[in-house]
Amino acid sequence: MGDLIKGANTFVPTVPLRIAVRGGLRASALLLAADGRVRGDQDVVSDGAPAHVSGAVRLAGGGDGTAWLEASIGEVEADVERVLVVGATAGGTARETGVPSVEAYAPDGTSVARYDVTETGDETALVLAELYRRAGGWKFRAVGQGYAGGLAALGTDHGVGRIPVTPVTPVAPVAPVAPVAPTPLPQAVAPTPVAVPAPAPTVVVQMSEPAPAPVPALAPAPPAWTFTPFFEPHVETGRDNDVIHVDGLPAGPVVVELLVRGDGYTGLWPLNGRNKKGDYLASSTEEDFEGRLLTLVPANGRLRLRLETEGPWQVRVLPLAGTHLLNEEWRESRGPDVMLHTGGPADLSIRYKGDDNFICYLYELHGHTDPATLPRGELLFNEIGSRKETHPLPEGPVIVRLSAADGPWRARLKGLQSHPVTPSQGSVVPFPEPSKVSDGRRSSRWGWRGRG
Repeated sequence: MGDLIKGANTFVPTVPLRIAVRGGLRASALLLAADGRVRGDQDVVSDGAPAHVSGAVRLAGGGDGTAWLEASIGEVEADVERVLVVGATAGGTARETGVPSVEAYAPDGTSVARYDVTETGDETALVLAELYRRAGGWKFRAVGQGYAGGLAALGTDHGVGRIPVTPVTPVAPVAPVAPVAPTPLPQAVAPTPVAVPAPAPTVVVQMSEPAPAPVPALAPAPPAWTFTPFFEPHVETGRDNDVIHVDGLPAGPVVVELLVRGDGYTGLWPLNGRNKKGDYLASSTEEDFEGRLLTLVPANGRLRLRLETEGPWQVRVLPLAGTHLLNEEWRESRGPDVMLHTGGPADLSIRYKGDDNFICYLYELHGHTDPATLPRGELLFNEIGSRKETHPLPEGPVIVRLSAADGPWRARLKGLQSHPVTPSQGSVVPFPEPSKVSDGRRSSRWGWRGRG
């Protein structure tokens, strides 16, 4: 996505990221809840506590002026909304260390976000960047906030009494480390602790850069789900107008997640066998468009999409079973979306804070036995402007498709009943009752202001 300026942000893929903290700074991380504070000492990752208890964020050594963090953001606990990437000087001020920078890499070595801190002064600790939840995914924001009071002041601002730091004993120089991109990263080298007599502090020995962890596989589909096959998500990235081509998909309905960074028009259409546009999937003038769209893969397993936009974009093709489940907790998002209702009869309560069209269709899968097709969609509503709607839903599984929603919205189920259908009745077996689903966002934090 290129270099960022202070305050700018960009989507990053939900994969294990390797984060380089450069400029001779020592790296650490804070995992913050919705109130912007750590939940306890376990949410501090530093030399004195090099791995979070969840294993999602950890230090990964360093050398040659670069310290490394690994962040498996797909494994970050649901209560954590932000991960701060922090750098601290080993001595002196940030102005004296050079030009601090932070850069995030995908597992294949591709740089997905970079920020060079060009304005530094007497700070001895900086929040370089933050990873935060957005629309079911994650964004990277260039922060560059300095603290002349060092880690103690930074920690106090985020609910930390003390960030444990183990003094680093000088070690013999290590061989220069090869650049991360485009060449593959070297294999991991385990750190070698050096025993010292008490009460001297533990020595942290520098190590060469470990190889990135593999991209985690999508969690298996629930065993009760029998409508449409399950497959690993397919990701494409690019810039400006393009034709997106994905082969080898199972025929039938899939979810296309589209994220665009730009302020122009965004349009997406499926292409038929004659390479002609079908009915549009997205048509929006929203800045930084984001949404999940429903389309059908033809019998040949080849999905072709025409994208018209300006700016960098990411497309993910997901199985229908991998989309969001509705339940009795509010789900907050913006833009078009595809959701599943898999329980018994219920009422859909939905609130919209936009100015343009708000359109919703239902696809009742109960009794529909052909996974390569969709039943005829039922228009639930087609309104303009802010709305408060409540509509009855039949027993699941049901696809709830918001085909137009240029603005923030939230939705939940009311009066959810137990599922009256059993496998012995010969119908499609639904998911188990859904658990709480959240984008990691709260109305109190976002205040219906939209983008962050």
